[in-house]
Amino acid sequence: MSRAFLVLASASPSRRQILRQAGIEPIVWASNFDEDQIKSDDPETLVTQLAKGKAETIAPRFQGQAALVLGCDSVMVLNSGIYGKPETIPNALKMWEQMRGGKGELVTGHCLIDVKHNRTLVRARRSTIYFVNATDREIEEYIHTKEPLNCAGCFTLEGLGGLLIDRVEGCPSNVLGLSLPLLRQMLRELGYSLSFSPDRKVYLR
Repeated sequence: MSRAFLVLASASPSRRQILRQAGIEPIVWASNFDEDQIKSDDPETLVTQLAKGKAETIAPRFQGQAALVLGCDSVMVLNSGIYGKPETIPNALKMWEQMRGGKGELVTGHCLIDVKHNRTLVRARRSTIYFVNATDREIEEYIHTKEPLNCAGCFTLEGLGGLLIDRVEGCPSNVLGLSLPLLRQMLRELGYSLSFSPDRKVYLR
């Protein structure tokens, strides 16, 4: 099988970095999908439909090419409530009041479209995050760094927020916004395999 290339339908630096560290160099093409049009009280339905919407927005640009378009979206589930990016300091403070000393579920939806063969897979994965019992000062100072304001879950495992995480159950890269094991599984379901090269790159065949 000839090589295919991966298109990441997201402007997320974290998702791009996950792929690059795993040896996959994606084409990044932000979808600018209107997320407000998708509503659901079920977190898996919400993230998978958002991921699908992002991927489907970009896929037509690569019609006829050996492109695999990947869309992703994540939310945090806390006490049965669904939370996306806090975006503001007051929202972030409210989230951390619930999170500290407790746990939450990070749910990430994945949609992978095989453009050339007109096939689509949609999957979701959950990971459980246990938070340290952070002090008021730690929470306030962390939030005022503005690092968590544009992150689903109001923290970054790979950044300053990693100091406030006790442990993770499940897939660590899922917490960052893209599950590598799930991506591999979806690629295999579509008939593709990973090819590891001596130059530390990974190609899709």
